[in-house]
Amino acid sequence: MAKDLIRKQVEHVAELAHIGLTEKEIEKFREQLSAILDFVSKLEEVNTAKTKALSQTTGLKNVFRQDIVKPSFTQEQALMNAPDQYKGYFRTKKVF
Repeated sequence: MAKDLIRKQVEHVAELAHIGLTEKEIEKFREQLSAILDFVSKLEEVNTAKTKALSQTTGLKNVFRQDIVKPSFTQEQALMNAPDQYKGYFRTKKVF
């Protein structure tokens, strides 16, 4: 069984997540996180000695298409309908 979390641990997790908690929320999350850790600790009881490690479970292989070079737009064709261009590039408004 996992050890109950203490208040300081909950406060530390909240600080890492940049979450402000009230006193009531700290106690609520302390109980909830402790229960989650108790549940996860049950996984230690499972005998996995004969279990083969998996990288994925669906059996799918590479589903990417072949990388085949095909004709594409020329630079002029790509810029043909651009509302604004500069020296062969799309010109856009500044982001900053």
